[in-house]
Amino acid sequence: MPNQSHSVSRLRKLWKPAVATTLAIWFEEIIAFVADFIAVIFIALTAGLIFLYKTYVFKSVQPGLDESKKSNPHFQAKE
Repeated sequence: MPNQSHSVSRLRKLWKPAVATTLAIWFEEIIAFVADFIAVIFIALTAGLIFLYKTYVFKSVQPGLDESKKSNPHFQAKE
């Protein structure tokens, strides 16, 4: 019987560090997942900003209706 009580006391000593280590690893994994998720969101936002910039800045470069008629004689404009 004395051996059994000795092994139980070792188990009682070691469960807290084991739980702390497990929680630390889970916390680290959660933080890594959140960081990846935030990175994907920022990539999408950056792509949207680049698209809006391209659309509004270069809109004046696109040919108008009159310029299209001059450059393409086969162009049929709807009136």
